[in-house]
Amino acid sequence: MGDESFHHPFPGRERLLHIVDADPGTCEALSVLFRLEGFQTMFSLDAASFYAAIERRRPDAVIINLEVGHDDGIALLRRFKAKRPATPVFMLSNDGQVEGAVRAMKSGAADVLTRPIDTERLIRSLREALRLDAYAFPGGARPIDVRGFAQLTPREREVLQLIADGQSNKEAGRELGISPRTIEVDRARVMEKLGARNTADLMRIVMAG
Repeated sequence: MGDESFHHPFPGRERLLHIVDADPGTCEALSVLFRLEGFQTMFSLDAASFYAAIERRRPDAVIINLEVGHDDGIALLRRFKAKRPATPVFMLSNDGQVEGAVRAMKSGAADVLTRPIDTERLIRSLREALRLDAYAFPGGARPIDVRGFAQLTPREREVLQLIADGQSNKEAGRELGISPRTIEVDRARVMEKLGARNTADLMRIVMAG
């Protein structure tokens, strides 16, 4: 059955959701669920397949199990977030481990869900995260564009991460071994590339991920 027959909750194009779980049954079940909700879906059973797939097509949101076979889901989350800070990532926990959930949230996960999965909560959280994405720029300006993030140099990404962690120019400069003035210049460049008008705006863009 083609995705075209489903109601599209996001006009213009369907959002692509990528699921990463070593269990094919979970991937299939979530794929069916989200296709019925009007999403396009892809899934990967291991980290290598996931990395290869996202190079070919950028997802609008990702669901990753905390354990993907022998791969660490948190490591996948961090690596993905380093490349796509604005894209929401949801984590699945097989056994409700609190430590794993806390690590996932600190690493940028939008939410962590324990099996059995509360699908209504997952759909609601996903829609909310994507709505934040779409309206992160007030006044109907462009939605978050990952090309903006892609344009950042490695150091600008580091500066963005430190700003997102709440560090001052002086603290960020000390950590990176550069002057606060240089941090200020990098911060201004990051804001320009991401279309943020001030630091609060920048934080909204980062938090939308």
